[in-house]
Amino acid sequence: MARHSGPKQKLQRQVGEDLGLKTNALRVARRLHTRPGQHGTRRRKLSDYGVQLKEKQKVKYMYGVLEKQLHRLYSQASKDPLATGAVLLSLLERRLDNVVYRLGWAPTRAAARQMVGHGHVTVNGRKMSIPSYSVKVNDVITLKDKAAKIPAVDELLKAEEEPTLPGWLSRKATVGKIERFPERDDINEAIDEQLIVEFYSR
Repeated sequence: MARHSGPKQKLQRQVGEDLGLKTNALRVARRLHTRPGQHGTRRRKLSDYGVQLKEKQKVKYMYGVLEKQLHRLYSQASKDPLATGAVLLSLLERRLDNVVYRLGWAPTRAAARQMVGHGHVTVNGRKMSIPSYSVKVNDVITLKDKAAKIPAVDELLKAEEEPTLPGWLSRKATVGKIERFPERDDINEAIDEQLIVEFYSR
């Protein structure tokens, strides 16, 4: 499985935003506005292309996808009669690793991806180890008992406050369900999807 295996903090410093790639938000915040590299203290004003590229890179890093995967999803979204940017984000949200993260079973999308890859998740009762699997309405996502005993996962499951789920998901303990497809209003992250559409349509 292809994935970015380098320092995650470096990616966040490059973009200048906390992308939820690491669990310690305080440590992230301390170095967030220092760009990586020897001369990382100055930030030059970006061109229109640079702004579009930065937004595209931000979404790539956030969802843990590679360029080829993101471009394929964009091509798929551009064929939909609805707004291309909103459809693109919906397709990214429907990835199984993101669903596991949204259900509150993993602290980061990278951790969720690892759980899926190691076979800790089933879809409609069948083992699914493909993080990019696109969930469908009424799919039932289940976390295996073995995964629930992983310390980080166990801590999340036993947390006093239950996670706030987006409206398209429901959850009861280690069983989640896809109630509907995600919509643009379900995504709270600061993403300007129109910039990504403009980047790919150049």
